[in-house]
Amino acid sequence: MTRKRIYLNAFDMNCAGHQSPGLWTHKDDCSPNYKDAEYWTDLAKVLEKGRFDAIFLADVLGTYDVYQGSRDAAVRQGVQVPVNDPAFVVPLMAQVTEHLGFGLTASTSYEHPYVFARRISTLDHLTKGRIGWNIVTSYLNSAAVNIGLEQQISHDERYDIADEYLEVVYKLWEGSWEDDAVVLDREKKLYADPEKVHDIAHEGKYFKVPGAHLCEPSPQRTPVIFQAGASARGRKFAAKHAELVFISVPTAEAGKVIVSKLRNDIKEEGRDPNEVKVLSLVTPIIGKTQEEAEQKYRDYQEHASYEGALALFGGWSGIEFADFEAGEHIEYVKNDAIQSIVETFTNIDSTKNWTVDDIAKYVGVGGMGHVAVGTPEKIADLLEQWIAETGVDGFNIAYAVTPGTFEEFVEHVIPILQERGLVRTEYEKGTFRNNLFGYDQLPNHHTGRQYRKEPIVK
Repeated sequence: MTRKRIYLNAFDMNCAGHQSPGLWTHKDDCSPNYKDAEYWTDLAKVLEKGRFDAIFLADVLGTYDVYQGSRDAAVRQGVQVPVNDPAFVVPLMAQVTEHLGFGLTASTSYEHPYVFARRISTLDHLTKGRIGWNIVTSYLNSAAVNIGLEQQISHDERYDIADEYLEVVYKLWEGSWEDDAVVLDREKKLYADPEKVHDIAHEGKYFKVPGAHLCEPSPQRTPVIFQAGASARGRKFAAKHAELVFISVPTAEAGKVIVSKLRNDIKEEGRDPNEVKVLSLVTPIIGKTQEEAEQKYRDYQEHASYEGALALFGGWSGIEFADFEAGEHIEYVKNDAIQSIVETFTNIDSTKNWTVDDIAKYVGVGGMGHVAVGTPEKIADLLEQWIAETGVDGFNIAYAVTPGTFEEFVEHVIPILQERGLVRTEYEKGTFRNNLFGYDQLPNHHTGRQYRKEPIVK
């Protein structure tokens, strides 16, 4: 068994149900309270008590309308709709915590980088350096058409746009304002030195941003970079930019394959493969005994929505499952949705041969990730085993019911992991990046750091 530190994020979304469509109907689930500030502040306190690294906030800008050619199933079953903006809950949670990080999902496809850079800098200031950015390129065609496009931009071109998007925001965050640009000299009535505020003069294929960043440097300057694409193009993007990578796999075998490919891509990019931390999605179902845990899982499955699961997976994969029989095996197809999703359930793990019915039942509790069912000791053993066998560095913990899943994990599993030396007992002081890696801002060798006017030597 491994004894390296386990990185832990909580996985949530500003909606009901999130990864387990239909479980909002369960008496123990409070996710429909996502609209209330107390939902988020109470959860943040639980996570900080458990020494979680961060809460990872997912998001989508469209509705899941592939299944049956309509959004009706998603609306009827509450499949990530209605969904609120995740950015506004971050300051609420920051107010009641001191160390918990916040991974905010935002798309490079539908928001201009000049505007987005200001939002992230603002959040980094307000949280005293605890913001991360989960970079997505957006996979729902419904989002594309609702912001004025004829249809979704092709998968690989979305990543081409994202590469230039990152170039723009790096220039704004890292290069526009020098460290000592803000003077705050009351006697001279000099707030900032104009000579130390620079236009970025960016003119590329997709974006033109001539001027300076609107914000002074925040504690991290650039937020901690999350990325979740596991396709070949997505891995290439992650290898260049990411500090944390999130994967969703149902089996350890699939996880092992993806992690191996990702580490190789990172090495080919010229980076240390171990400096990028990979976190896998896990939904823990915890009981005092194995029998109790399995009964709880069966109870959750009774509340899962079959059509909600097909609506969710249909949106992820771009496949219209209404055209298939329940017992029909799915095969790999390449489209402009999340390419790695279908590959994970078809090509990667030869030990599984998934039917439509299998997928609907599996996705109903825990989405695409592994569901760990057992006693606290068994859950801890399984997490440690996954790290040893797959090469992941940690986990995104999703809920079946909230806050119960998180509370039980913090109360019963975290102490075991702490006793084994796998989860820290205290936070480091400083920024989110410092808690993760021991430094506050991008290291000199990161591609984003090249835009600094005066690189800082570690």
